[in-house]
Amino acid sequence: MTQQVAGVQPPKKKRLLSIDALRGFDMFWILGGEKLFLAFFVITGWSFFHFWAKQMEHSTWHGFTAYDLIFPLFIFLSGVSLGIAAKPLSTYPPEKAKATLRHGIKRLALLLLFGVIYNHAWGRGLPVNIDDVRFASVLGRIGISWFVAALLVWYVSEKTQWFVAVGILIGYWLLLAFVTLGGYGGGNFTADGAINVWFDQHLLPGTTYRNLPLDPEGLLSNVTSIVNALIGVFVGRFMIKNIQQPKKLVVTLLVIGCGCIALGYLWDLVFPINKTLWTSSFVLVTTGYSILLLTLFYLLIDVIGLTTWAKFFAVIGTNSIIVYLASSLINWKYTSTSLFGGLIKAAPAGWQDVILFGGMLLIQWLILYWLYCRKIFIKV
Repeated sequence: MTQQVAGVQPPKKKRLLSIDALRGFDMFWILGGEKLFLAFFVITGWSFFHFWAKQMEHSTWHGFTAYDLIFPLFIFLSGVSLGIAAKPLSTYPPEKAKATLRHGIKRLALLLLFGVIYNHAWGRGLPVNIDDVRFASVLGRIGISWFVAALLVWYVSEKTQWFVAVGILIGYWLLLAFVTLGGYGGGNFTADGAINVWFDQHLLPGTTYRNLPLDPEGLLSNVTSIVNALIGVFVGRFMIKNIQQPKKLVVTLLVIGCGCIALGYLWDLVFPINKTLWTSSFVLVTTGYSILLLTLFYLLIDVIGLTTWAKFFAVIGTNSIIVYLASSLINWKYTSTSLFGGLIKAAPAGWQDVILFGGMLLIQWLILYWLYCRKIFIKV
């Protein structure tokens, strides 16, 4: 029997394993998987591991690395789930429509709250002075982008959704490139001169990340992150409509993904790819790679049927909110050292980090597997 408690829901009966697996693959790197590349490079000296170790770092400002994809991929996948399952509220009975809207508002509020808690974890606690609270957060951005995309799915036509997505991308570019506020903007795309700085300094309550002029999850860049979710909606909707034609679906998604990437890098010539500013070119590049990854997972798992390996990641993906919050609230490195400390000390120097970080991954995965086996899926 499926266990159900407050805040705990069973997964829907009909769902694509590839989506859960890709979400888990995305969260795997937050668990600590990214640290293994550097550990193996130390052991082997292979340039392959060195390359991916560098890719597991955020770009310093303009540009793009694989690690920059983790956040937008999660937003994209939340949109895919919307595109697969959500319908206009006008198609629901009135009570169900109201309940769906209430759930959406509750989800947004909880993600905003959990985001603030995450920001002030590791024993620091929420500041007494509200001006010292950092309200902008990764979870908050996920909540905002998902909720706005949901509102559009619930209340406006598909055609209007497309207009909104294109309008946001072009409007955001024109705003950052040509509008000036208080000396900020007007084509200045720097960390202390972009128009985003003005919004964070004048309209964002509390403090910014490390008291920087511009918060990485600041106010204005929330707008373009909505498009990552909306493109996910379009892709999810397209998948459901063409699920009986897998070959056509795979080929079309490959073309769309490559097209988004090409257009993003072309736009980069005048509007730089930048994660902190969440530029329109960044949206296109990240959604392009997100589509390609989803296509690969869908082909291998749901079309060819290679599901055994996918369940490893699905265990993570079905409890993604736990994965993210636990990465801040629990010191997994300390836990791994406590359990495997003797083995770590006895191992050759190069293998110590492999055992340490491998132990972190193992402990977290086993906890998630315990929840998975008992069908406990904690959702917001």
